[in-house]
Amino acid sequence: MASEHHTPDHEHAEHASMSKKKIWQVFFYLLGITALEFFIALVLVQKGMIPHGIANFTYIVLTLLKAYYIVAYFMHLKFENMTLITSIVVSLIFIVYLIILVLNEGSYLNVHMNQ
Repeated sequence: MASEHHTPDHEHAEHASMSKKKIWQVFFYLLGITALEFFIALVLVQKGMIPHGIANFTYIVLTLLKAYYIVAYFMHLKFENMTLITSIVVSLIFIVYLIILVLNEGSYLNVHMNQ
């Protein structure tokens, strides 16, 4: 009994995969995505190279990609079991759906109550 401190194997995998190199790699991915968003907003949209609708859709996709990297690596969700990930994703889908329904209902009431 040289050491009573025993770590499960999944914790070893988590710490091994989150090395300083991996942290910096994810940081530079996030930095690159943010720089791309700024380039789109300050150059492409301002010069009229792409319309605002396409730019907005692109911002949403790039922001979701950044959110994935932050949640997966910095919040360590990538290393959790699938049950936890599924429960979080399903809850998030229902919350987004609820927000869409509330906005839709509010828009309907705004149009019909102000006539």
